[in-house]
Amino acid sequence: MVMKQTPKNIAIIGSGLVGSLLALYLKKLGHTVTVFDRRPDIRNVQFSGRSINLAMSNRGWNALRAVGVEDEIKAIAIPLDKRAMHVVGQEQYFQPYGKEGEAIWSISRGVLNRKMIDLAELAGVAFRFEEKVWDINLPEAKIYTGDSEKGAWSEYQYDMVFGCDGAFSRVRHKMQRRSRFDYSQDFIDVGYKELRIPPNEDGSHKLDKHSFHIWPRGKFMLIAMPNIDGSFTCTLFMPFEGAVSFENIQSKAQATAFFMEYFPNVMQVMDDLLEDFFQNPTSAMVTMKCHPWTYWDKVALVGDSAHAVVPFYGQGMNAGFEDIFVLNQIISRLGDDWEGIFKEYQKARKPNADAIAELSYRNFMEMSSKTADPMFLLQKKIEKRFAAKYPDKWIPVYSRVTFSDRPYSEALAIGDAQEAIMQQIMQLPKIDELWDSALVEEKILGLL
Repeated sequence: MVMKQTPKNIAIIGSGLVGSLLALYLKKLGHTVTVFDRRPDIRNVQFSGRSINLAMSNRGWNALRAVGVEDEIKAIAIPLDKRAMHVVGQEQYFQPYGKEGEAIWSISRGVLNRKMIDLAELAGVAFRFEEKVWDINLPEAKIYTGDSEKGAWSEYQYDMVFGCDGAFSRVRHKMQRRSRFDYSQDFIDVGYKELRIPPNEDGSHKLDKHSFHIWPRGKFMLIAMPNIDGSFTCTLFMPFEGAVSFENIQSKAQATAFFMEYFPNVMQVMDDLLEDFFQNPTSAMVTMKCHPWTYWDKVALVGDSAHAVVPFYGQGMNAGFEDIFVLNQIISRLGDDWEGIFKEYQKARKPNADAIAELSYRNFMEMSSKTADPMFLLQKKIEKRFAAKYPDKWIPVYSRVTFSDRPYSEALAIGDAQEAIMQQIMQLPKIDELWDSALVEEKILGLL
């Protein structure tokens, strides 16, 4: 049976994707919801050129479906059922993502965020933009806002506060000062920069629109994802320092030489490439972990403020949306027991947040260094052949993360077990000749 809740007065800090979706959920449960954001309303702002397009997969769709907005979001998304690989010296080739009918969906972050705020406002959520939260009284769920840290502050009293204010969360910052609060942040030495491929003159896409395009180049790479207006949002991932790095491209001549050498076919389709390169910021990527995520029945962290991950599995938003989906399931069981709800939410989500952080980091290592390694590619080929023949015995980790609802922690554990088996297979003599033989197949079946 679904437990009803007594209406509460709730503040959400952060109007991003997670904050606006959580607001929609809480509003539909009958609560009064106010969302604070230090930034201006994204609906009135030109985008800043620092976003990576989102890849909505199963977990994200589950959360949108449960609150009744899946169809509206699908209308602004494009399904991608394959990767398009642009490897030096080879023709472009395609790698299907999963089984027939499985796809990730490309959505522009800005377009989605604007839509989510519209939907939440329509449901009756109040938004207060350009109102900076400087402090929070955790035991009393009071927040303090003002123009500056040193100036006069306004005090607001709530029944509870949700921190959805991202990897550098103000709410978490306050929780960090408490005794026995664990916290770590880990930056990778690779940054990213947003670029854009404009549409053709007739509004059509310059590259295949149902593919996630990747140009892997070892230590750096370029990706491109389609938008509904015919353009592509591209992201260049590259070390901050070193031989080939952001630090070493200072002039338009250096940038032109870099793109001509490594991405000649991109050079032809990007009109404003050099402009974008020098105008758009170079952004950093961080893995952020903390514990606990909650304080009594008063405060909870959701999404990146509790668990920021690097974007190499396309699961940051999906993981944040799944936090809300799971929180909602717990609410429907426990009703008004908010302390119990928060405890159970944290217990359910923390191991999975740690698992997707680990998987995302590994995928970064894999994409940047191993995609050109012949033994690694052979291993993937063997796995793929075995998975196609025995789909009930071997589901690849990528499919477990992207096309399933099973816990991330399970995907990580099973992935480790599969990797251990494959390490033994790769040691077999003459594996490069015998890779598609019955012998290899029987060996895997035996090890399973």
